[in-house]
Amino acid sequence: MDPVARDFRFTDAWQVPAPVDRVAAVLTDLEHYPRWWPQVRAVARLGPDTAWVRCRSALPYTLDLVLDAVSRTPPVVEVALGGDLTGFARFTLTAVDSGTRLDFAQEVLVDGALALASYVGRPVLVWNHRRMMAGCRRGLASALD
Repeated sequence: MDPVARDFRFTDAWQVPAPVDRVAAVLTDLEHYPRWWPQVRAVARLGPDTAWVRCRSALPYTLDLVLDAVSRTPPVVEVALGGDLTGFARFTLTAVDSGTRLDFAQEVLVDGALALASYVGRPVLVWNHRRMMAGCRRGLASALD
């Protein structure tokens, strides 16, 4: 492990007025993320279970990620993350009376310049991630309308 590597753990939960299967269909269609998630700038399919993704939230820093599908079948939609971040991102989908509850969990390790920046800028990086997820919430709701 890189001696300056830093870990981040994020969680979030919200509900959308759509059935689990419809939510899962949108979440597993990575190639169309840029249509509804503004912070996902580009996606390229690298294989049947792998995609390259460029993300940029509020900070002027673009992440290059490689996502490998771990699970595409509800209740769990999960990808392994590589590239600028190493770890996973997971949505757990639960049917509720009003539609679907999404429980989001992400655990990543950063190294290099991003890890060094996190020693003093961790609160800013966490804020940046919150902005990214706010875009996900709004965009997903819009994509499901």
